[in-house]
Amino acid sequence: MWPTTTGEPMKSHTEYLTFNLPARMAFENITPKIEAIVKQSGVQEGLLLCNAMHITASVFINDDEPGLHEDYQRWLEELAPFDASPQRYHHNRTGEDNADAHMKRQVMGREVVVAITNGKLDFGPWEQIFYGEFDGRRPKKVLVKVIGE
Repeated sequence: MWPTTTGEPMKSHTEYLTFNLPARMAFENITPKIEAIVKQSGVQEGLLLCNAMHITASVFINDDEPGLHEDYQRWLEELAPFDASPQRYHHNRTGEDNADAHMKRQVMGREVVVAITNGKLDFGPWEQIFYGEFDGRRPKKVLVKVIGE
């Protein structure tokens, strides 16, 4: 533990969330779950780190608007279309069929860091935290770490 400005040790709280989305590609708003973890941590001033622990999943911040999510899915499919064959993607020559999912994750990002102010996530207007799935139908973990005082 690190000392804080008050001389008390800095708090650190870690939790793991598990997701098993039935669709190959989907987005889930995880903001309420993250807010509950921040509240449970007791941290009033600090930082939240939230990251996907799988290379075919993502955590990102954006607006919770269904049309936008459909646009993301269409755009990502255009950038890296699903194709299980080894002809399009070298990665699929290893016996995998998810090369596109790795690329989609790279575009959407691995993690978010959000300031905590007065015990709450310090978001801009419309900001929400999402879990992004690009190779679904199996359990995947997300790390949530809160540090501060």
